[in-house]
Amino acid sequence: MATMSPIMNVMIKAAEKAGRNLARDFGEVENLQVSRKGPANFVTAADKRAEEIIFEELKNARPSYSFLMEESGAIKGEDPDYLWIIDPLDGTHNFMHGIPHWCVSIGLEVKGRMEAGVVYDPIKDELFRAERSGGAFMRNKRMRVSSRDNFETAFVGFGSAMDAKEFDQYAAELIKISHIAPNLRRFGAAALDLAYIAAGRLDGYWERGLHPWDVAAGALILKEAGGFVSSIDIEENPVYSRNLVAGNNSVHQDLKKALKSIKA
Repeated sequence: MATMSPIMNVMIKAAEKAGRNLARDFGEVENLQVSRKGPANFVTAADKRAEEIIFEELKNARPSYSFLMEESGAIKGEDPDYLWIIDPLDGTHNFMHGIPHWCVSIGLEVKGRMEAGVVYDPIKDELFRAERSGGAFMRNKRMRVSSRDNFETAFVGFGSAMDAKEFDQYAAELIKISHIAPNLRRFGAAALDLAYIAAGRLDGYWERGLHPWDVAAGALILKEAGGFVSSIDIEENPVYSRNLVAGNNSVHQDLKKALKSIKA
């Protein structure tokens, strides 16, 4: 059983507390599906409540740290070297439609480098976690990426373009990759896609139009499981590059090469 640092215990407590509230709200969303108005306003409120819970838990534990959050944006603390990067509800559209595939994501960046990450799926009660140089775990079970090394047997996840300006690029990539990788999956929650590669469930993944809170925790978890994460286009920190390609060593290399060859 892997020992956990105090900071990891803090992160897990915050993720699970927010997750329990979201799980209760999810039950209400399923009921709202039948209404003409739909659940959009309710989900927005649930998202904000979850973020407030996480913020309060982390602020109480580490009062000086800074925050970067999906709903509330950047909040500068007394110590800007320590930055919480938070997505209280990744997979919002799945949540909104009553699909049980969404998560809470909390990452800690210290002086520009990811140090700890938690991705929590409350519906399946699966908690993926990692600390830098400490390995990746699902609860207390060590995770490693898969050894599948070709597109014929690999499962490759992807995300669709949310910005109309990026749709031509997305369409070109989807056509090209679908010809060489027959087993494509679109799950709709970037943090879980990265965690699933770490767990060996997926072998590769790419997406554009991402934000730091979508990938900060998952990227570290994947790296600590022996995987690779990089920007598709340029060599920079993939957490902030707005696009990424990820996978085990072989699939990551082949997928990145294929993506870089595409011109929309």
